[in-house]
Amino acid sequence: MKLVIMIPCLNEEATLSLVISGIPKQIAGVDEIDILVIDDGSTDRTVAVARKLGVRHFIRHAKNRGLALSLRDGIRGALDLGADILVLTDGDNQYPQERIPDLIRPILAGSADTVIADRQVSTIEHFSPMKKFLQRFGTGALNLAAGISIPDGASGFRAYSREAAAKLNLIGRFNFAMETTLQAAHKRLKIMTIPIKTNPKTRESRLFKSSGEHVRKSAAALINAFIMYKPLMLFMTVGVMLLAAGLVPFAHYLYLSLTSPSYFGSDHSQSLIAASALLTGSFISFILGVVANLIRINRVLMEDILEELHRGRPGGFVETVEDDR
Repeated sequence: MKLVIMIPCLNEEATLSLVISGIPKQIAGVDEIDILVIDDGSTDRTVAVARKLGVRHFIRHAKNRGLALSLRDGIRGALDLGADILVLTDGDNQYPQERIPDLIRPILAGSADTVIADRQVSTIEHFSPMKKFLQRFGTGALNLAAGISIPDGASGFRAYSREAAAKLNLIGRFNFAMETTLQAAHKRLKIMTIPIKTNPKTRESRLFKSSGEHVRKSAAALINAFIMYKPLMLFMTVGVMLLAAGLVPFAHYLYLSLTSPSYFGSDHSQSLIAASALLTGSFISFILGVVANLIRINRVLMEDILEELHRGRPGGFVETVEDDR
């Protein structure tokens, strides 16, 4: 049984040693532990520090591409390395690496395909009340879209079985946690969570510059998630709302026209125009729902093909260096 621990890094020379030193050297049920560093365009000594600490496997981006693409490449690389279990952690030492055995235990036992660490956000002291609220709201929306119930949808401390990792096909560029959770849920993978306590903060988040940017990008990611995974429900709901809204002014127009001395007088044309616009929008929404659902079905078939390609990927995606200690 081989475990590959993926560490996406962007200028993490100050904290990477804390992360790597905290990773257990031996885990019951695991025969081999490899560390894969995804260097996302670092301009400091991140790679040199990792090599000095004995890391042999790297994926390098010449330019910063973001955490989502780093995770996508990390999954491909881990599968190339023959991983049976994949663990994602972070280079800023946010997560307690000593909990990795607990994180992968459900996968080893065959009781889960994906395990997500619950950071217990309400207890994190350096999170502002607004950030805690946004995390709760985002997780609630994610649970609604995915049809699941997990406490921390934004956690980046995760474990995947090889089968689960082969099924993941990241498309988005911002919220990888939401997208991978949605894919796992809609592919009928078993998701479990374990509670953890995070380490003290070492730096500010680089995923967003402000709460406003976080809200904007998260909202866009949620809307995109519903369009991708539940388009029929989304567009049909919008269509029904527009239909109900359109029937009100239409009924108002009919009532006034039948009770007014000027039967089809211009005094009531505003209601007719509003009703026509809303009912047209409702019809368009219904049509979009049908078309989007057909596209979703086609995407599912394409993802099945990609899954088979992932299973049979040749090696060579990962750069392996000799130990120079």
